[in-house]
Amino acid sequence: MELLFQAMTESQAGPKWQALFERLWPAYKRWFLSEGERARPLYLSSVRALRQYMPELLPTYERLVELAGGSDLAARFLSLYCPPPYLSGCSQAIWPGPPPLLIRNYDYNPLLFEGLILHTTWNGRRVIATSDCLWGVVDGINDAGLAVSLTFGGRRVVGQGFGVPVILRYILEFCTDCTEAAEVLTRIPTHMAYNISLLDRSGNYATVFIAPDREPVVSRVLVTTNHQREVEWHQHAQATASVERERFLKFRLRESGHEPQRLIQAFLRSPVYSTAYGHGFGTLYTAILRPDEGVVDYLWPTVEWRQSLTSFQEDAKLIRYLQSI
Repeated sequence: MELLFQAMTESQAGPKWQALFERLWPAYKRWFLSEGERARPLYLSSVRALRQYMPELLPTYERLVELAGGSDLAARFLSLYCPPPYLSGCSQAIWPGPPPLLIRNYDYNPLLFEGLILHTTWNGRRVIATSDCLWGVVDGINDAGLAVSLTFGGRRVVGQGFGVPVILRYILEFCTDCTEAAEVLTRIPTHMAYNISLLDRSGNYATVFIAPDREPVVSRVLVTTNHQREVEWHQHAQATASVERERFLKFRLRESGHEPQRLIQAFLRSPVYSTAYGHGFGTLYTAILRPDEGVVDYLWPTVEWRQSLTSFQEDAKLIRYLQSI
């Protein structure tokens, strides 16, 4: 199996993002309509929700809709308000420092992954983010020294709210530290359950458990996989080894002492590193987010790739995996 990872920089959304949209829109359109068009909110409802919860993001959203051609369907999709449900795996751990690190594995279906690392300055703040849904974020950093990352919360419930990638985009565009980011997560509704880890350059950190049917919980949990506090969806937890991964990372965190390298290496080993690509939960990459340096290291068992906010390099890497889909 091979996946192409691309690093793209575009200070303000323009021709590069437009080309990305044109390439990926057919697949996203099929996904967006997978439950029928009537299952998705209308345009006015979507924009109203954005204006209520993330008004600062509206100019960026409107610019992207314009670049996408301005169609009703594209505008509804790009709002990421009440999108279709989707599942991922993922593991993440916070190393408060020094130096402060947020380490994560992104476990997802390789057929649905964009493979895009996007460097932008859309709202006056430099951001590096792994992209999802064309402008959403699954992990990333900003030049204020804030890092964010998500894991799926392991619950079936779907409700009225935003797809979490657009919430993380909002955080990286407008928040400066962990406290501000946690406040955002307590007030913006999510359509599914997620665990969001936050870390800033001072070493302040939090993990916020969010869900559409519960009040958000701001915690000091250092390790999260694919359940919230306790397992509720046992079949998913068993399929993704959620409990086993959590226990392994907690053990590695305790035994690492003052050296984070042992914890980092744990992400490249079983049971944290998953090869379940055929089930949609294989590890596609490991990321080490370094908010104090403005650097993200992307790792695979035999490849390392560093990107920096101040010296971002457009490039592409073809990653070969030993396992097939």
